Amino acid sequence: MATTIYLVKDGDYTVSTDKSRLDISVIHDFLAKESYWAKDIPVSVVEKTLAGSLCFGLYYRDRQIGFARLITDLASFAYLADVFVVPAYRGKGLSKLLMRAILEHPELQTLRRWLLVTQDAHELYRQFGFTEVPNPEKFMQRHNPNAYTK
Repeated sequence: MATTIYLVKDGDYTVSTDKSRLDISVIHDFLAKESYWAKDIPVSVVEKTLAGSLCFGLYYRDRQIGFARLITDLASFAYLADVFVVPAYRGKGLSKLLMRAILEHPELQTLRRWLLVTQDAHELYRQFGFTEVPNPEKFMQRHNPNAYTK
């Protein structure tokens, strides 16, 4: 993963890749209870995803209020996942701050392809250059939507 801690500050808000700052309870609570994509995810799985990803915590002062992670080789490809801002802090442009910080990360400037899946945030991601996948028939997946409830 990234070799140096990356920080972006905007007033009282900070985006950081320092994994030691992550509040696993905030991340797990949002993913397991509020997200549509990771309902009921066990905390042990969240911990494993954090260990294998480049993580971006969004903080108001010292309190974590958002998160995103990249599954990446840091050279050519990244999959953006688990992006959120807690409801109490939405509507302040913080998802845009988080996205700018991710896309401007110096170790990600050689990436050839970024992918993500979203049900409802297309307009946010379009502002940052994401488009629908051309030739979606070329893409394949193996999906187990009930992985956390078995």
